[in-house]
Amino acid sequence: MEANANSKRILIVGPSWVGDMVMAQSLFIALKESNPDVILDVLAMDWTRPLLQRMPEVDHAISMPISHGIFGWRMRKQLGTNLRKNHYDQAIVLPNSWKSALIPWFAKIPVRTGWRGEFRYGLLNDIRHLDKNTLPMMVQRFVSLANPAAQADSKLNYRPPLMVGQSPRADIDQIRSFPDQKRLILCPGAEFGPAKQWPTSHYAGLADHFLAAGWQVLILGSKADEETAEEIISKTKYSTGNLISLAGKTQLEDAIDLLGTADYVVSNDSGLMHIAAALHTPLIAVYGPTSPSFTPPLADNAHITQIDIECSPCFARTCPLSHHKCMTELSVESVTHLITANL
Repeated sequence: MEANANSKRILIVGPSWVGDMVMAQSLFIALKESNPDVILDVLAMDWTRPLLQRMPEVDHAISMPISHGIFGWRMRKQLGTNLRKNHYDQAIVLPNSWKSALIPWFAKIPVRTGWRGEFRYGLLNDIRHLDKNTLPMMVQRFVSLANPAAQADSKLNYRPPLMVGQSPRADIDQIRSFPDQKRLILCPGAEFGPAKQWPTSHYAGLADHFLAAGWQVLILGSKADEETAEEIISKTKYSTGNLISLAGKTQLEDAIDLLGTADYVVSNDSGLMHIAAALHTPLIAVYGPTSPSFTPPLADNAHITQIDIECSPCFARTCPLSHHKCMTELSVESVTHLITANL
């Protein structure tokens, strides 16, 4: 969109994680629907920027040069000073950290909106006070920042609709070219920690069921998930060319395109889960130590599976009781049934 003299300009300080950035699209949609001429620039970590290219509501993606967890006072000041030339009317800060509000403050943006978070009085001048009972989900908290403080709305009216690319990488396109074969994509990783991961033996059992039925099974993930993917393959009973690990072999934009081709996706609570939901690909979301009440997959054709166990959700990175029952006792058969019942 070309800016004109009357276009409102908003800088959004985006979240650091892939799944959170997917959910942030709901805020972008809300802002554009309330003011179609608004210019939306999003400050984002480089690993999330491919998502922004699939969001037509975003006018410009600005690279965040400071790694997650680094304070970087001087770099934040320099970036904020450089952004003054864009003459933003408002900033919306999605992370709750104190340091995330520094760049809009250095940029001298007149209205700086966000949740109170780490007591950011002064850095933010349009501070919202969160009622977790009214806004239990992260996406609701994001969307509410599009409204004036007195009009915070708990209704969820927006579901992120990511776009699939039209020109995938040549080798990725070759993998996609199985028009008569059903495809299951497994996403066994979780950046948060191993507690969120369904066991590799369970993924292997699921793969075996659908390989036996003639499906193609792809495993997606980052380089950190390569060992997990290899474990799954080593535990499968079927030695077939229809089981392919792409863990560590795709860029995020490739993963988006591939997830858009699946007949079904099975994923832990992860960024790829949120991407699959935003693509409206049929999805089984496996939850254990985390809660779908806070960050559910935002799609009508997403099915959540979680067992009722006293210690869940614990939100721990590793099982504090060392038994991991919230995941190990969630059976392959239950997930298989969910898929076959909804085909």
